[in-house]
Amino acid sequence: MFGRFRRTFTPDTDYAQADLQLRDARSRATSGDWNAASQLMHATGRDWELRSRRLAVLGIAAGHAPQWVDAWETAIPGDPTVAILRAEGLLELAGRARGAASARNTTPEQFQEFHRLAALAADASERAVTLNPEDPYPWVLRMDSMLANGYQHRDDFPVALGEAVARDPHHFEAHLTAVTFLCQKWYGSHEEMFVAARGPATAAPAGASVVLLPLLAHFEYALREFGFETRAESLAAKKEYFHRPEVIEEITWCATKWRAAGEPRLTGRGITLRHWLALANHLSDRDREGTRALLTQIGSYLGSTPAYGYFWMRQADGFHAVTKWAR
Repeated sequence: MFGRFRRTFTPDTDYAQADLQLRDARSRATSGDWNAASQLMHATGRDWELRSRRLAVLGIAAGHAPQWVDAWETAIPGDPTVAILRAEGLLELAGRARGAASARNTTPEQFQEFHRLAALAADASERAVTLNPEDPYPWVLRMDSMLANGYQHRDDFPVALGEAVARDPHHFEAHLTAVTFLCQKWYGSHEEMFVAARGPATAAPAGASVVLLPLLAHFEYALREFGFETRAESLAAKKEYFHRPEVIEEITWCATKWRAAGEPRLTGRGITLRHWLALANHLSDRDREGTRALLTQIGSYLGSTPAYGYFWMRQADGFHAVTKWAR
């Protein structure tokens, strides 16, 4: 199987990954049929993780080509989902303005535009919170907007997190944003980051997506401690960290609990989580056979998996390296 995979494999970088319904609805919406996106989100219902991921992907399209969202809002003024897409679209533009480089390699102009757009996103997220009182995701968008001026929001951030998890205690995007905000390269420390990852992972039921958050914390730790500016050039030192017995033990614990309720789905964050586990297995040189099974499920769906960029200069390079190792 992997011989054929090697000859034909081209990473699919669509953010929708394996969610084919989402791909179809987005395509139809951006072609002028906004009702396709509306119907998809109505059908998603209160599946908060799937809803959040679909809104995030649709929000990227809303940021770069908002005409279909404009038409939706004209047809249904005050639609709660439109409010979320407005906020998500602004956050997408803010992230693009800042870029993915370290602070040292980001220009003042990039930071200025990042802060400007994030402030607009914060205002939009407040409206989304008002129009979507039961949905945790608008609070996640509020948390995301705080990344632009996090030191000013050290008191506000836990309030927003609390509101999100009050609506869904194991909300993946909420806890993911907390791990990001509290990591050392943003506004926290290694200790705060690991608490933000391990607390939800321990409290969640088997099979919950947050169970794998400690893997991200280890990726963040290795990035910061072993060559933050050099990335790929320090791969050997980063891999040595993942060979520590206590790191391998935690990877194994996370993987076991994540699978304990049956095979996790591919939609929502299912593909991203499989990438995380495959990457952790590769870095720690564990469970090559299990990684092959993960890659079979992943197929060519890369989407955007920033964790690969912590160890290689391009995400696709990391995906290929893990695939080669698993063979």
